[in-house]
Amino acid sequence: MEEQLFSVGKSQSIGDVLMNKDLRARLQEKLCSQFPACVVVTLKMNIPGPVKNNEELEELFDYGKKDFIERLLNVESIHILKKIEWNKDTGKELFLVLNSSVSDVKKISIEFEEHFALGRLFDADVLSKSTGAKPVSRKSFGLPARKCYLCGRPSKECARSRKHSVSELQAALNLLWKNFGEKRKLS
Repeated sequence: MEEQLFSVGKSQSIGDVLMNKDLRARLQEKLCSQFPACVVVTLKMNIPGPVKNNEELEELFDYGKKDFIERLLNVESIHILKKIEWNKDTGKELFLVLNSSVSDVKKISIEFEEHFALGRLFDADVLSKSTGAKPVSRKSFGLPARKCYLCGRPSKECARSRKHSVSELQAALNLLWKNFGEKRKLS
């Protein structure tokens, strides 16, 4: 499992990732305009290094997607009105349009990111027309920034300063995935 997580797949450049980010933002804006009274959620993974997608990473994403959707649907008042899935070389992504409030969905997304075994590898962005089609931050809920899964410092600080090498980050991700697989076998 460990060797396959990053050894197979098409390498992505910074340009590829930025182009995909632009496409994501355009789709988010379009969905916010089409569904002005609803909430849009985008679920994606934070994958270090040039390989962003392969069979193993798709499987990892699918476990997260399943858990996230179950958390949403456990709230009786939340219904999925539209679902779009991308499976690109830059990674899998899920776009949901929900009939709920931004704050309720953000609370669920934070719960998922903090408590799902692989949640640290995911970003669940919550936005709406009322947020200007921009993701709501944890800070707006009085919560601290997400922590680096290696050192516990704010993850954006580590990313900006490149405190950790890609190989260190990939090794940590491999370990999380391996431990998740072992827990699944036990249950």
